[in-house]
Amino acid sequence: MKFTIKQIAAQAGVSKATVDRALHGRGAVHARTETRIKQAIRDLELQERTSLASGRTIPIDVILHTPERFSKLVCDALIDEMSHFVSFQLRLRFHCVETINTEEMRKLMLKCANDSYGIILKAENNPLISKTIEELQRHRVPVVTIVTDVADSKRLRYVGMDNVVAGKTAAYLMSQWIKEAELDVAVVLSSQHFLGEAERVKGFCQGLKMMAPSLNPVWVSEGYGVDGMTFDVMMNTLNHYPNLKAVYCVGGGNAAILRAFKQAGRDIVSYIGHDVDEENRFLLTDHKLNAVIQHDLRSDARTVFQTLLTFHGFLPVIEPTDLFSKVNVVTPYNV
Repeated sequence: MKFTIKQIAAQAGVSKATVDRALHGRGAVHARTETRIKQAIRDLELQERTSLASGRTIPIDVILHTPERFSKLVCDALIDEMSHFVSFQLRLRFHCVETINTEEMRKLMLKCANDSYGIILKAENNPLISKTIEELQRHRVPVVTIVTDVADSKRLRYVGMDNVVAGKTAAYLMSQWIKEAELDVAVVLSSQHFLGEAERVKGFCQGLKMMAPSLNPVWVSEGYGVDGMTFDVMMNTLNHYPNLKAVYCVGGGNAAILRAFKQAGRDIVSYIGHDVDEENRFLLTDHKLNAVIQHDLRSDARTVFQTLLTFHGFLPVIEPTDLFSKVNVVTPYNV
């Protein structure tokens, strides 16, 4: 036994004699008392692990395939939330890339796994990435996906909002602002390979079909939220759709999209984006965006740390009360 009878008795709030009877079968002990003693031992073990962890550096790798303006939001949220876990020596190692192919992503993940206590991942939904997550899991390197998920993988948990609900929320807003009009709506994704973005589009299209069937969604993708690439794919779409007059951007690159509309001499009657980064904050206050769908990245960051530390036994297991982050709507008046 790792702990003395005295330690267990103090933790459980019972006498040493009761603990001795329970541990060695030397007499009857009430079932509730036995449960308290077992819980006390588990609590002592957790305290011991936490104490060991507090004196040890815990490296965690953050791998984000996303434009810099959004990776900054995620990184800032993670750094801010570290203050809630001061008893642990967390050390974040950031790997933020705007463009990367699947094989390079796999190599990066495996390289990080050498001494990592976990990987916080935003990546494309791809079978090779899923396979890599499974390999890492076998080596006790858990992966938590954030913002967008990797389907059918062995990731520990997805942390983020319900993207289908977010898309339906955008459809509801647009249906209120554009009534009875027959026009095309640009649904702009960074890439169709990001599951979270594809789910937003799915929810948006479902919502339009129910609430505004006269609006026709037109997919615009593979600009990866990067300014120049997004401008090019948007210009190409505008050239092919003369009745395109509204935008739902599920990824990034809104400034580039607005430039494309200006160059095409086309007005926008409704524009909804995602995430209040520095660019979108300016566009909201300038009334270039009608609304932005936003979720609490700091809450997500806290959940990520709790999940990884629980996996290693440094925090007690607590069943999550919410599966997803809340979907919030930000306008020029509450930004």
